[in-house]
Amino acid sequence: MNLILETERLLLRPLDLNDDEDMFQLDNNPNVHEYLGNNPVLSIEESRVYIKNINEQYLKNNIGRFAVVLKETGDFLGWCGLKFITEEENNHINFYEIGFRFKEEFWGQGFAYESANAWLDYAFNTLKVSTLYASAHINNRGSRRVLEKIGLQLQNEYVWNNEIPCVWYELKKEGNKENNLIQN
Repeated sequence: MNLILETERLLLRPLDLNDDEDMFQLDNNPNVHEYLGNNPVLSIEESRVYIKNINEQYLKNNIGRFAVVLKETGDFLGWCGLKFITEEENNHINFYEIGFRFKEEFWGQGFAYESANAWLDYAFNTLKVSTLYASAHINNRGSRRVLEKIGLQLQNEYVWNNEIPCVWYELKKEGNKENNLIQN
């Protein structure tokens, strides 16, 4: 996959196995996994398997989660991107979901908003997706704030995987706002 999105401060590029240490640092942090079922990864091998699964999604669906890299320093901040969901979730199937996860030291600096906004633009204006969906743990105020800031609207509450209380968001293309995205 050779797609790269660029924003004012960020490069959004496909994840590869060279990202294994950064992905392990991200997903080994219990604070990052507070709203994800409290199951941080315990080995770098788990991170490698996760990256391989994402690479399979690139091949199968021509989309997936991408590394978020700070242009100025080359630092790996986390990931953000679209995922084509083929299993039923909240009475939906075969839909595009936007998601993100960042290293704790990069929270609260606008990186989630900036990268999610770029993917929203890509979903509607390049992929021609009619509706974009997202979910978050019901108590994850930070993620919910980002989803609402990019324009997604709260639809309902549900329980994911019979254990995690979540909220469901959606945005139809006609609600999309324009932004200044540079694509390479």
